[in-house]
Amino acid sequence: MSVRYYTKPKDYLYMALVHILCAVSVICILIPMIYVVAASFSSPKALLSGQVFLLPVDFTLRGYKMLLNHELLMSGFGNSLLYTVVGTVINLVMTVLAAYPLSRKDLAIRNPIMLLFTFTMLFNGGMIPTYILIKNLGMLDSIWALVIPTSISVWNLIITRTYFQSTIPGEVQESASVDGCDDFTFLIKIAIPLAKPILAVNVLLYAVGHWNSYFNEMMYLSTNTKFPLQLVLREILVNMGTAGMTLDVTKQLEMQETKYLLQYSSIIVGSVPVMLLYPFVQKYFVKGIMVGAIKG
Repeated sequence: MSVRYYTKPKDYLYMALVHILCAVSVICILIPMIYVVAASFSSPKALLSGQVFLLPVDFTLRGYKMLLNHELLMSGFGNSLLYTVVGTVINLVMTVLAAYPLSRKDLAIRNPIMLLFTFTMLFNGGMIPTYILIKNLGMLDSIWALVIPTSISVWNLIITRTYFQSTIPGEVQESASVDGCDDFTFLIKIAIPLAKPILAVNVLLYAVGHWNSYFNEMMYLSTNTKFPLQLVLREILVNMGTAGMTLDVTKQLEMQETKYLLQYSSIIVGSVPVMLLYPFVQKYFVKGIMVGAIKG
């Protein structure tokens, strides 16, 4: 016997509005992305004259050739990859080691500890005191100045703690303790395997943050061979702007056109690695972020 569901006319109207809003949102997101891709393959003159919209005009690889031929680009890629991998691993370990105990109801001081973590979301030590601290610790111009101060994100800690609370019942912990399983063994063999979705969320959020970071690197790194990709791309654009100041007007215009093209090419070069990461964690991402954000 089949069951028929009656749908009211207003439900059809509601679904139509939802689909329209989703379609408009997708269009608003895709058009700028397509424009950047098209602009990166167009000639500088076509860009400045406003001829480019969704398709390249006067197709050229000039911007990419200039970027890829730069002496520091490959080292920038390697440094960004190193900082991202090391930083994400440290972030993941620190977040799990903090979130799991804070999800346990038998931790008597978990609320005061959580309050201290939350306090740092509103107030911090400031840029200058942080710089002085890192300098006194001897971490300037090293990878540790980039990954240690940002070893944990309170927002990621909150959603990870919430995920542990929502997916691991207290009865499971009690049964495991009766069988002689200590807290650390329970975390490694039971809690972490059950937390793959939220771990995937953390990997993506932390990795994107490290890959796109450039301000801390600009403050703490002084050796250009240690610059990450984002800082190398910034240096290329800044140096091109300053170099053009000593040229005549015609050359300055040509340099400005080239710089305009490089801006779009650098966006693509810096974004592609992160875009390649997302498909590998996508199936866990939605579940992890939804479950982790249900409760605060």
